[in-house]
Amino acid sequence: MADFTTLSNQELEKLKEDLLAQYQTFKSRGLNLDITRGKPCSEQLDLALDMLDCVNSSNYLTEEGTDGRNYGGLDGIPAAKKLFAEYLEVQPEELIIGGNSSLNLMHDAFMRAIVKGVSEDSPPWGKQGQIKFLCPSPGYDRHFFICEYLGIEMITVAMDDNGPDMSAVEKLVAEDESIKGIWCVPKYSNPTGAVYSDDVVERLAAMPTKADDFRIFWDNAYTVHYLEDRPAPLKNILEACKQAGHPERVFIFGSTSKVAFAGSGLAMIAGSAKNMDHAKKQIAFQTIGPDKLNQLRHTAFFRNMDGIRDHMQKQAAILKPKFDIVQSELEKALGGKNIAEWSQPKGGYFVSIDTLEGCAAEVIRMAEDAGVKLTPAGSTYPYMRDPSDRNIRIAPSFPPLADIASAMQLVGICIQLASIGKMIGD
Repeated sequence: MADFTTLSNQELEKLKEDLLAQYQTFKSRGLNLDITRGKPCSEQLDLALDMLDCVNSSNYLTEEGTDGRNYGGLDGIPAAKKLFAEYLEVQPEELIIGGNSSLNLMHDAFMRAIVKGVSEDSPPWGKQGQIKFLCPSPGYDRHFFICEYLGIEMITVAMDDNGPDMSAVEKLVAEDESIKGIWCVPKYSNPTGAVYSDDVVERLAAMPTKADDFRIFWDNAYTVHYLEDRPAPLKNILEACKQAGHPERVFIFGSTSKVAFAGSGLAMIAGSAKNMDHAKKQIAFQTIGPDKLNQLRHTAFFRNMDGIRDHMQKQAAILKPKFDIVQSELEKALGGKNIAEWSQPKGGYFVSIDTLEGCAAEVIRMAEDAGVKLTPAGSTYPYMRDPSDRNIRIAPSFPPLADIASAMQLVGICIQLASIGKMIGD
């Protein structure tokens, strides 16, 4: 495998001819593949089918005898609070079970902060002028969309394998009172697969912030989504915040959207008991209570954390071969050529590819022209602007194995062609 940077322009032109022929062959196949979103495949969803039979016309009472069909239970039934408190490593009184969408809970938490403030003694964010949020990038596009929609200015912070650049984060939050928080996907981060180091967690918890109402939005979406034998360890952010003297600093979010049924999961928000008491008072104006029958389904099906872990091992058996194909095809196409780097995640739903600077948008365009749809260029950065035009997010969970192989072969060809074009000035 020749290092492209060592090849002459003549050699690159010859290689380009060969690659264009391969590209045209792919175009002629009439592919129609979509690897843009991290959706569970049907085989994963099938693993939870028995959940549909856990609650029926003769089984709709909680362990305490509460009728799951009726109103009430604002913060969740006791069995669900106990199970998913363990899931997010908090106490039951530090957790609220919501509807089916953690993104909804994040959006609502922002709205409450803007309209009412993050605590009873904090002024509303919406009355403090232009507020800002730190956005470790590459990151999750839907987080960025919330900020953009609500008019919150986003500040990009670099990510590496240990998490966000903490020197930059610490400097920014210490100097600017208008910075009200930071987005974090701390485990198998979207899209890189990074797991935050203990040092990063401790520094986030302890760092001085000029804003007294600074909040960490800790989206632990992939806490049990491991591809290896066991999940990677992640230091408990709430405990770290308590030990650092900032117990109210973090809002933790999670869901079962990619654990059981993507459209019918359970979503949770967690934090200090004080934060959750404040949130419950506000949530009481929005709803009389969430879907308790769905909570019953989840607790009856999973029973305990061992049940969730067993279920996720079955999911890993389906997902890991797909991630292995991505790695294999990228290595075959790009290994040793010095034109791209890519993540090798141990969990989560994505693989992140960094091309040569200025090539990602062209790769995505060429791939779509040949029938493979990738996440739009810039999606992993605030305002859809990747400053280096390098990052491409791959989501291999949904398509069949054979389709993933074809898609990644085409992506490899497109990356090589875009790289040659960049190098010889096409």
